[in-house]
Amino acid sequence: MQSLTRSTPRLLSRRLLTLRPQQFRCASRYSSPNARPSTLVAPTEPFTFRTPDASLAIPNPEINPYDAAALRTAALEKRRYHLQRMRFAGIGLVLSLLMTVGVVWNVDLDQMGPVEGTGKKIGGLRADAPSGAGETFQGKEVKVLGRGEGKKILAKVEGEEGEVELVETGTSSVPHFPRTIRLPAAAGEEQYTLLGLGIRTVSFLSIQVYVAGMYVRTADLSKLQAQLIHAVNPMASTLIPSEQESLRTALLDPTRSAELWQSILSASPEIHTAWRVVPTRNTDFAHLRDGWVTGIGKRTAEARQLAAAAPAPPAGQVKAISQYEAEDFGLAMKGFMSLFAGGKAPKGSVMILSRKGNGVLDVWFQEKAPSGAPDESSVAKAGSKTEVKLLGSVGDDRISRLIWMNYLGGEKVSSEAARKGVAEGCVTFAGRPVGSGEGMVS
Repeated sequence: MQSLTRSTPRLLSRRLLTLRPQQFRCASRYSSPNARPSTLVAPTEPFTFRTPDASLAIPNPEINPYDAAALRTAALEKRRYHLQRMRFAGIGLVLSLLMTVGVVWNVDLDQMGPVEGTGKKIGGLRADAPSGAGETFQGKEVKVLGRGEGKKILAKVEGEEGEVELVETGTSSVPHFPRTIRLPAAAGEEQYTLLGLGIRTVSFLSIQVYVAGMYVRTADLSKLQAQLIHAVNPMASTLIPSEQESLRTALLDPTRSAELWQSILSASPEIHTAWRVVPTRNTDFAHLRDGWVTGIGKRTAEARQLAAAAPAPPAGQVKAISQYEAEDFGLAMKGFMSLFAGGKAPKGSVMILSRKGNGVLDVWFQEKAPSGAPDESSVAKAGSKTEVKLLGSVGDDRISRLIWMNYLGGEKVSSEAARKGVAEGCVTFAGRPVGSGEGMVS
């Protein structure tokens, strides 16, 4: 035992001398990979970065593959880059789907043109038929005479002598509007002449909602002519080309158009006008009503802002209440909205808003005429499926004036295309001598 005890220190000293320095070094979290706090494992290949040019991918020599913080930052940047690309791809996919749905929703396959070189029928028309042949207007065959500026589109209408001239609208959903219509009156019927029309669209996809056309009672055309001409030149009986351009500019200017139409609607009670609205897709009364109510709300809000900006009255006087804040106006609005309770407005049906000389608003509706039925440009016989029905009337002239102004004057209108169409019609009538407007109606 004593000899073994004495030899033990010698053996240990020899063993220590034979150990390598690496084996003798104490382990630490910096020398041992397993003791490091980071769980990231050094990649076998250096991390690859994508340069601004997506076609180039080169290793970044600045990154230490054993630097945990640098690797973590690089991973976050790479994740952020791919997430951004995923967002852009998702947005592109959604926009593509929306545009596809918008195109499919707006294309009317029944009205698509023919395919040349085939004898097949598309939408009820022969594919080898000439342009305009086989078309119908509310169940009546359409005839196209002439071409270019002398082109005329005619349709036979029951109850009318001869044929009614049609005007192209620019959409295949509702391709034509009648040049003249007849509305019920106290002494039978009265003829109205088309002044201009346009398509109302909504959203950035320009989805078509309806076609709206403004009509003027034919007997009042000379009165409207005088108002338009004297608004530019009080001493003239007709407008020369430069004055016609001034009138066009005024009718399209937000401020001047509002002033001009306000004076015409307020100072000319003898002029009877009407708006003919034809939906381009199936809808209902509530949808049409909400559009007009929204327009009225915007106009009244503008009037309230102007009233609020007016100077305060002298001490002791109460500020006057706006005409649109009075109780009777609220009751008139409720009466107007109640006219559209329930009811469907299918594609091709007709809604007419007529304004009498005293500002009374009449709302008319007519179902879409089936094939072979009378056309809506004349009053249908009693008991007919396409009979023009009076939904009701609103006696407050502020309602009709605000609806008219929402189409004709101000910065934002319901249909800019309709305002431009009406402006062109006004310029055309103003370019003729006063009293010749009735003669322009065929």
